[in-house]
Amino acid sequence: MIDLSTTFSNAWFPSPLFTASGCASSGKELAQFIDLREIGAVVTKSVMSKARHGRPTPRMAETPSGMVNSIGLQGPGIDAFLAEDLPWLVSQKARVIVSIAGETIEEYATLARKVRSAPGISALEVNISCPNVENRGLVFACDPEASRRVIDGVRKTLGGELPIIAKLSPDVTDLVSIAKGVVDAGADGLALINTVLSMVINLDTMRPHLGGKTGGLSGPAIRPIAVRAIYQVHEAMPNVPILGMGGVSTGRDALELILAGAKGVSVGTASFADPAAIITIQNELKELLAARGFTSVAQAVGFAHRPLEEPGSNA
Repeated sequence: MIDLSTTFSNAWFPSPLFTASGCASSGKELAQFIDLREIGAVVTKSVMSKARHGRPTPRMAETPSGMVNSIGLQGPGIDAFLAEDLPWLVSQKARVIVSIAGETIEEYATLARKVRSAPGISALEVNISCPNVENRGLVFACDPEASRRVIDGVRKTLGGELPIIAKLSPDVTDLVSIAKGVVDAGADGLALINTVLSMVINLDTMRPHLGGKTGGLSGPAIRPIAVRAIYQVHEAMPNVPILGMGGVSTGRDALELILAGAKGVSVGTASFADPAAIITIQNELKELLAARGFTSVAQAVGFAHRPLEEPGSNA
């Protein structure tokens, strides 16, 4: 028997496999293919204060070992989400991590205030990989001070009950320092990594293919970046829980992120090809853990950081 359960602060989950924000909307589409109770949690698509139509089309482009998307956080807005989407997820007995996104520091605090009293939420993901309109569009997660201020505002609004998971961007030169800053500001955990900023040129038009010009690269191509980011942050802050993501399509991929230091693993792009991929990955992970002598996921978290045994050692 393998204990697949994991925790983020005071939140308990029966499995380390989560959906990735933006890849399963609010769960209704995915529920046609899997029982949402069988996975760790549904991480909702990042929701903002008002409804958004998103970016112009085309919004997606296939690339070798991945895809680039430029959706633009299309969504119903927080009020409609709390009135319709969240109650449905709770009725399905799914564990829910609500992801929020904003264009200003005050918007994040306002969203946290609305979410604070909503029932059935296990944790709050704060997606700070958004342009800060107060600072010439500089992405919050690329600015250490702006990152800290967002998390500080959310923490003060929420109080201490609901765990905060800060979602960070890999498009920085010193990810560890930004991670330390948001943890010092009140984040209980980290989501690593978001997509990698990318662009595709259409050879027929000889112009950027995506309507929004740039987009986020996801899929197997970015998994080594995710492994590196998780490993570096876990090495610097071994007691901070990490929700790892980026190119996970098999149980082996999930185990690699866990060995690097992730307590949970989100599945995103793989679900587009196979909506039941997360269940397959979960079953494969269980077999891989057992084959390596682990009796729980917790035993494998960060195992890659442990020193090699000395030759002849019986330890």
